[in-house]
Amino acid sequence: MSLGRPPALVPAHLVPLLVALAPGVALALWGLGGAAALYAALEPEARAAVTQALAPLLDSHGMLLVLWWFLAAAGAGLLARRLHGAYVDAPARLADATRAAAGDPSARLPVAEGSAQTRDLAEAIGALAQQRRALVDDMGRLVAEASRDVAFQRDQLAALMAELQQSVVVLNLEGRILLYNARARALFRRQSAAPGGAGGAELIGLGRSIHAVIDHALIAHAREGIERRIARGDARASARFVTTTPLGHLIQVSIAPVRAAEDAAGAITGFVLLLDDITDEYEAQARQDRRWLDLSEASRASFASMQAALDMLDYPDLEPADRERFQQVVRDEVTAMSQRLTGLAADASLDMKTRWPLQDMLGADLVAATAQRITAETGQEVATADMAADLWLSVDSFALIKAISFLAARLAEATAEPGFSLRLSPAGSRAHLDLAWQAEGALAPSLAGWQTSPMQGGNSPSPLSVRDVVERHGGEIWLERARDGSGAFFRFLLPVASGAAPDLPAPGESRPAYFDFDLFAASAQSRESDDRLLGEIAYTVFDTETTGLDPTGGDEILQIGATRIVNGRLLASECFDQLVDPQRSIPEAGIAVHGIRPEMVRGKPALPQVLPAFHAFAADTVLVGHNVAFDMRFLTLKEAASGVRFDQPVLDTLLLAGIAYPGEDSHNLEAMAARLGVTVAGRHTALGDALVTAEIFLKLLPLLRQRGITTLGQARAAAQDSYYARLSY
Repeated sequence: MSLGRPPALVPAHLVPLLVALAPGVALALWGLGGAAALYAALEPEARAAVTQALAPLLDSHGMLLVLWWFLAAAGAGLLARRLHGAYVDAPARLADATRAAAGDPSARLPVAEGSAQTRDLAEAIGALAQQRRALVDDMGRLVAEASRDVAFQRDQLAALMAELQQSVVVLNLEGRILLYNARARALFRRQSAAPGGAGGAELIGLGRSIHAVIDHALIAHAREGIERRIARGDARASARFVTTTPLGHLIQVSIAPVRAAEDAAGAITGFVLLLDDITDEYEAQARQDRRWLDLSEASRASFASMQAALDMLDYPDLEPADRERFQQVVRDEVTAMSQRLTGLAADASLDMKTRWPLQDMLGADLVAATAQRITAETGQEVATADMAADLWLSVDSFALIKAISFLAARLAEATAEPGFSLRLSPAGSRAHLDLAWQAEGALAPSLAGWQTSPMQGGNSPSPLSVRDVVERHGGEIWLERARDGSGAFFRFLLPVASGAAPDLPAPGESRPAYFDFDLFAASAQSRESDDRLLGEIAYTVFDTETTGLDPTGGDEILQIGATRIVNGRLLASECFDQLVDPQRSIPEAGIAVHGIRPEMVRGKPALPQVLPAFHAFAADTVLVGHNVAFDMRFLTLKEAASGVRFDQPVLDTLLLAGIAYPGEDSHNLEAMAARLGVTVAGRHTALGDALVTAEIFLKLLPLLRQRGITTLGQARAAAQDSYYARLSY
């Protein structure tokens, strides 16, 4: 939040008068001092004579002398002011603008002012700046043309990464993230949004360390194993391990090295991680193991009962009533075991974790497409009675239709008029899809091996079997006769669509793969922060909107907005934007500025819940803001309540602007944006101001370099010498 310049010590309307009078006052004091010294050096008689001679003149013409002095002083002051503006201020502003244009060709030069020589110089510099802009534009066009193929390959990579079904993260040797796709972002966002997580904050981002989410020791151990295998001549070395997140999720990690293609020695420049959340799969396997154990325990009692009944049935003189009773025991136990096995199979298929990509499809559409395929391949009409028209399924429609039409073709070979029909019905959390036909007598011998035989018939032969297709769906299939003996049917047990949309960007959003390959050459992390170059540091640029200007007097934060800068690039896709419930009223005067009304923050998290999420977002970065001392005061006052401490380095664009433009009067956000050619959007929203501040900060970096400020330590030291650094809140 920018408060502009600090309060002036002298009212602005008196400044011109004081400047005009200053030379005359100085001249008068000099003259009076000289006269007093001369008067003190005279003999007493001479002093009396001088006093006697001047007294009548002062009595009669004193006011005229004062008026003459005042007019002369004012004229001299105005002349001095004009000369200072023409020969000092104007060249200084021109020098600042020239430095800005040297660092940023898009920066505008001020209107020519000052002396004729200064105006001629400004026109010459403007002409040179225009020529430089034209040269930069030409160079940019040539570079763009030369890099078109590279950009095309980069976009292909981004599109490929977006379509991968796995979460992908690419690291440099320091473990810093230089590429990740949308699925990786969604994976860790789910971890952050879970109860006990970081409140939905982004846990990964360009330039951030993967060790914040995966134990450093695990990755180091995997790297050591890969390096040993490479040393033995294994060019395709990789490693795999399973780790747990702080929230108890199981993540399977596959890690492979990135090799420099142009390096004859094949030096490793980074690593690729393939990530998969296997928590549900592990839990499903554990449930299935428990069911098998329960089945084994229950079956022991059933086997014992059946064994005892069979032993009694061996007696030839057993009474008919007793024989019937023991036979019923056997039948009951067999029925109970059958029911337990059926339940186990249904539950196991429900829990099965299939990796084959399935798509949601309306059941009616699947039935219609299947009927059309059966008719095309067998010439038989297919009835579609008893169908749940609004049931959605999760299926591989091509493979499933192929399997059903394959079975229909086998039946059509053995039965002249099979009378096919398709039925779709819900079955709890699953669905039944039946292929029914009119069967006469025994089932056709041609159905032998119907589950395991490759589906080679029809117009599109396939090496898959019906059983393969069923297992892709985590389902089951069985052959059953109708109870009235009128026919038979194959029943497919299929998954129902969950209706939950994947947590991925919509097609219209920005490129779903996020990368910065310059991070392959990241600086060594062993260097001290103050020694790091400003262009190599990761920054979190943030802003707040508040109920007022007094953090110690009860005012609270209403909104926090932030974005990140990595490797000199603004990552607009990595943002933090959160409204905060201030748990107090919002003054109407503030609403007119930031537009945040009470109903907008009602039900939003309070600041102690928001700050841990923002702290996680800003981890391992330097904080940047405009007049950031104001925002930091609000944050530090809430450290005890939130349990987090913002102890990373901080840079203020207000202070840095004073260093880059020492001759300018105003360094507020609008003035800086206009001076540097930054478009202002979303003013007085936390995220909008943060984005503008980030662009201003990037424009200031080359100007600071021109003044010899290249490292974080130099920037902090220079900022501390600024007048604004002495303000307190």
